[in-house]
Amino acid sequence: MRTRSALNVPVPPWGLAVTAMLSIQLGSALSVDLIGAVGPAGTAWLRLSMGAIVLLAIARPPLRSVRRGDVLPLVGLGITTGMMSIAFLAAIEHIPLGTAVAIEFLGPLTVAAVRSHNRRALIWPAVALLGVVLLTQPWQGDFNPIGVAWAALAGVAWGVYILLTQRTGDHFTGIGALSMTVPIAAATAAVVGIPQAAGHLTFGILAAAAGLAILLPVLPFALEMLALRRMTPTAFGTLMALEPALGILLGLLILHQQPSAIQVLGILLVVLAGAAAQRGGRRHPARPEQNPSPADLDFVG
Repeated sequence: MRTRSALNVPVPPWGLAVTAMLSIQLGSALSVDLIGAVGPAGTAWLRLSMGAIVLLAIARPPLRSVRRGDVLPLVGLGITTGMMSIAFLAAIEHIPLGTAVAIEFLGPLTVAAVRSHNRRALIWPAVALLGVVLLTQPWQGDFNPIGVAWAALAGVAWGVYILLTQRTGDHFTGIGALSMTVPIAAATAAVVGIPQAAGHLTFGILAAAAGLAILLPVLPFALEMLALRRMTPTAFGTLMALEPALGILLGLLILHQQPSAIQVLGILLVVLAGAAAQRGGRRHPARPEQNPSPADLDFVG
């Protein structure tokens, strides 16, 4: 039997945040085999569908609170989430995980810089872009424009996701919004995902998709919510700048994607830009009854 002190051992909030990021990147790395079986859209559809089932099981969608003006932002957020998932998974089908994360990272970084109303803040997306150039090395013969284009599309979708999440976050808590938007995201991915996955579904693939849905989005969201209750949004956003580096690390450990020295320099520039973009970042105040979510941050929403 555990003692009272053992039950109350505090977990550092930064540990929760880093674990959430590791869960996201682990889920992405482990999705590569599933992509090979059912395609990127099929993987997105299965993962989002399983995630929607879990979210609907633990949270009742606040449909009675939906006003007429909320419908388009909620639907748009769900569609954007589906497109972002498909685009990112299509990117890692062609380019290394860490490179895809770094390119996608330009989306929220640019949104943060533009919303800062400080011209000097625009230097950080430029620094990150330089890092991405070093990562992708377009002067090399193995440059993959298709993978880069998909990652860039995922970055644009992430930027739109941020803006729409802030809009819906003014009226709904994070878990409430997710219970409505993730099913829409799954339906969006189904348009392309079902034809890709048709004829390839097995019990093993469905079980793998269920496990991946726990890694992303269910577990990371829960950990991020817990972390944000105990740390400032700026500190959380600064930690999130580590995500491209974690993508490189998981790509190396799981997918055996070995970065070159110049690519390591590129990822360091992206991380530096992401951390520096948090200086002076602000968060719009949430209503007292709402728990803060990552979407309340200037950097990620």
